[in-house]
Amino acid sequence: MGKQSGNYYRTFSFVLVLLLSVITAQAEVPGSGAIKGKVVTADKKPVYGASIHVKNINRESVSEEDGTFVIENLQPGSYTLNVSFIGYSSAEQSVTVIQGQASVISIELKVTQQQLTEVTITTGHNRFNKKETDDVARLPLKNIENPQVYTIVTKEIMKEQQVTDYNSIFKNIPGAGVPVVYNQGRSAMLSRGFTTANLIRNSISGFVYTNIDPANLEVLEAVKGPSGTLFNSSQISFGGLFNRVTKKPNEYRRGEISYTAGSYNLNRLSFDINSPLNDDKTVLMRVNGALHTEQSFQDAGFTRSMMFAPSFVYKASDKLSFLLDVEASNFNATSPVRFAPARTGKVTNIKDLGMDYKRSFTNNSLDYVTQQLNVFGQINYRLSGQWKLQTFFTRTYSATKGYVTQLIGRTDSTLQQSVQKENFPYNGTEIQQNIVGDFRIGSMRNRLVAGIDFYNQRSDRTTPTITLPAINFKRPGEAYNYFNADKVDSAAAHSAYSIYRTNEYTYSAYVSNVIDITVRFKAMLSLRFDRFINKGTYYPGLDSTDGAFSQNALSPKLGLVYELVKDEVSLFANYMNGFNNIGGTDFNGVPFKPQQANQWEAGMKLDAFEHRLSSTISYYNIDVTNTTRDDLDHPGFNLQDGTQLSKGIEAEVIANPFGGLNIVAGYAYNNSKYTLSNKNVEGLRPATAGPAHLANLWISYRLMGGAAKGLGFGIGGNYGSSSFQTNTTTFAFSIPSYTVLDATVFYDKPTFRIGVKVDNLANEKYWSFRLAPQMPTRVTANITFRF
Repeated sequence: MGKQSGNYYRTFSFVLVLLLSVITAQAEVPGSGAIKGKVVTADKKPVYGASIHVKNINRESVSEEDGTFVIENLQPGSYTLNVSFIGYSSAEQSVTVIQGQASVISIELKVTQQQLTEVTITTGHNRFNKKETDDVARLPLKNIENPQVYTIVTKEIMKEQQVTDYNSIFKNIPGAGVPVVYNQGRSAMLSRGFTTANLIRNSISGFVYTNIDPANLEVLEAVKGPSGTLFNSSQISFGGLFNRVTKKPNEYRRGEISYTAGSYNLNRLSFDINSPLNDDKTVLMRVNGALHTEQSFQDAGFTRSMMFAPSFVYKASDKLSFLLDVEASNFNATSPVRFAPARTGKVTNIKDLGMDYKRSFTNNSLDYVTQQLNVFGQINYRLSGQWKLQTFFTRTYSATKGYVTQLIGRTDSTLQQSVQKENFPYNGTEIQQNIVGDFRIGSMRNRLVAGIDFYNQRSDRTTPTITLPAINFKRPGEAYNYFNADKVDSAAAHSAYSIYRTNEYTYSAYVSNVIDITVRFKAMLSLRFDRFINKGTYYPGLDSTDGAFSQNALSPKLGLVYELVKDEVSLFANYMNGFNNIGGTDFNGVPFKPQQANQWEAGMKLDAFEHRLSSTISYYNIDVTNTTRDDLDHPGFNLQDGTQLSKGIEAEVIANPFGGLNIVAGYAYNNSKYTLSNKNVEGLRPATAGPAHLANLWISYRLMGGAAKGLGFGIGGNYGSSSFQTNTTTFAFSIPSYTVLDATVFYDKPTFRIGVKVDNLANEKYWSFRLAPQMPTRVTANITFRF
């Protein structure tokens, strides 16, 4: 494994050097003049993020929060600047550069009438408020007119918080909780009381059973509530979904290289390079990548990974464009801690159990390698000014080979170490065809998407399971060292292997239409049909298949929005449906139906004070039906009349009270219980629902002027109330509440950034649902160069 990792790192380094050579070979010879300017709107407000391009040479810049920009090292002479920003007409301005001087200019952008009606303009200083997306509704809807609740975490806040791992991003999502990390590095979070996996990428399947590196993320979208109408039900939960939106090529040549070092031997190198490949800028390329090594804070455990993500755009014509987006990674690590407490003990709280927080109870020889390849393609074809076709394709592959471990409690002082020696590949394919229209029937505007979808997932598993004798986890002695690869391999030679294959297909059709009944009152009507076919589990040794079944499901959706103040304040309500296919029959041989989740929700959205204040607050109620429970009259069979309830409040605020100060805050309250189920859990909160109360906060301030312009700091944290690892009438095991505080200080300039971050300032001890101890105090330092 070490030799293989070394080969990956050498290949990675070679590709990085080659890309940098391509970019720097096109750079201009440094001059001795400069252009300093400011981009403003017609009412003199600064424009943040405008692109400034020097025509005829490959020099570009981006305006900062106060609208300013600098282009240095220019030869004396006359230049023409082209300035562009979404929602505004491009502007050009001529400027003369004199040797040894900085030419100062101001450029004004004007809103186009078409974009004024269709795009929310994001100027000013609210750096973390980027709510506009076509992904949630599969249509170009502004947040204020969308009846669904969602949160978007931008790359700006990821950079400020010096995110080095994917799971840390979720600190900014109301109600997400402490991440659950599974054996292969994959993870899941909470959404409205339901465990929700990370299986959606660029709005369709991104199913990979491995760790996800954040270096290729543009934004992370948390879409709330059962969303089976517009998304594949096998990839989401009844609480919602998390959509990873990757970075795409653009027309400007720029790049950055970033290095982070930190506690527990963290070393991370990442890069983001974007460049047109021809003079017409019809062929675009962007490449992101990362090398990451880190040791656990415990006595054993490590992570070594490499991610490489090239992306290409080809604009064949004004009507036709192609996108190819590839993400490949290699991940070598030890399993995260997973502990199941003894149900016969007297201790019922992980904090009271007395397990050493820094003991892993494993060994670095028990590692695994996961590989993943995620290929995403998109074709856009504009039929007319009102209609366009979208074709999506994804092919996913991930495989785990090696040892994945868990700890099984036997008493209040003993545990057994268990390991599976895996060879476990997954393959997935999804093809989706959409037609999107924006048209009028009479005086009413209609925005419509209709599509068909094909999805297939296949897995092959080969593994034995080995369990060692119990040890005393308070005083393990020499037995602590016996859990290693040699011992496991010796035992595996005499163990039975589990070998099987699964294969699933889904065929879907859907339609969704947003009707502007008036300029302030909008209605969304949506419906999806699914045909699900599970080929069952095939056991090659027996040449037999077990559990094959097929089901049909309908998923409707209705949303209403009324804008009290046009484009600023809206009231909304929705009814949404999600479903989950399950196999089996009852005692009478009647096949089970899909489980159904029906949500109704109402709330208010706010986008006021020129986007300085964005907020969403809502109350939701999710009823789950068709769940199965034990048939007491017929042991070994189930009844399908079970129900579950999940209801609560969610609130989010993204604010910029004054220049330089940015606030992101969220709160989620969830009340979940089994309303009709097996008697040992009926009326109780599911352990998988997590804490009832969750809160998040991040406050950021940076100097906007003066000699120290760009200097800033951020502070924030997360709170979670107590929760359960197990919650039944016969045994309940709890996890204590937690409050975790983080802080950062940074100096951010157009060409470089330096930052220091401290996570878990108070060294709080807290655990995930799987009773995995979380990171203690950690210090990281980062330096980023931009070119």
